[in-house]
Amino acid sequence: MQAKKRRKNQLNSKPDDFKIYLKSAADAVNSHLSTCLALPGIPDELKDSMNYSLLAGGKRIRPILCMTWARMLGVNQEEILNFACAIELIHTYSLIHDDLPCMDNDDLRRGKPTNHKLFGEAMAVLAGDGLLTHAFNMMARTDLPADNVLKALCEMSDAAGPCSMVGGQVVDIMSTGSQEIKLQDLQKMHAMKTGALIRSSCVCGAVLALSRQAEKQDLDNASEYGKSIGLAFQIVDDILDITGDEAALGKPVGSDEASDKATYPRFLGIDESRKLAKSCIDDARAALESYAGAEKIFLSNLAGYILDRAS
Repeated sequence: MQAKKRRKNQLNSKPDDFKIYLKSAADAVNSHLSTCLALPGIPDELKDSMNYSLLAGGKRIRPILCMTWARMLGVNQEEILNFACAIELIHTYSLIHDDLPCMDNDDLRRGKPTNHKLFGEAMAVLAGDGLLTHAFNMMARTDLPADNVLKALCEMSDAAGPCSMVGGQVVDIMSTGSQEIKLQDLQKMHAMKTGALIRSSCVCGAVLALSRQAEKQDLDNASEYGKSIGLAFQIVDDILDITGDEAALGKPVGSDEASDKATYPRFLGIDESRKLAKSCIDDARAALESYAGAEKIFLSNLAGYILDRAS
């Protein structure tokens, strides 16, 4: 594909620009998230539970990925912000349910008590349900061409559904403690459970730009970039569960081993796992080769950030 004319740089390529861009994008996401549950009719207890986890912090990587791909392909941030933030609602729902006693039984998330420890299991389940369903309401209200919004909705529902994120959690549960799981099974599980939502965050940004500068090749590039950083993200997560600092992570280390979970270090060792993560980052950056501008620079640096992160 020939490189197309892209939007002008909004930032130059100085090292500090990555931090500036990341903070600016995260601030926009956090500001919007603080208002998106201001709806009449939600019982106060449910709203408190939903907001507790939604506003508990986090990197906001998924909405930032969606916004950045859309911006790189000609969509204004204001047009994409609501859709992008809805992805964070889906991610937050998955974390609430993942922490439940019937799942991973975790007591801490981002350095705070998990939702069910504070609000009870029943309210935590309902808070997750509320976040998931409201996310699709938010996405459907995106003021961009309806065909593209529908395509993005289908893409995101696939990523969050039984063939991807939910199915990946099932595979995770069924494989915990199993001595029969192989490396390719682990890769498939994480592509479903973790990678699908990250990949689709990128793809949805490109899909919503189809009426602007995006073409079919852009969807493929977004998919390859998202798939690659999604795998790297999970590999680094597995490594940090062994080598990380509990204060930085905001959750106990060693929980994977204690639960007898299949991880990349278990199969490959830490050094080979790091090499695989680095290879994924190289693949992600290769998917950006036809682009130019601040967004391309940010996405390339974000890939490095995922590789080198400490939390």
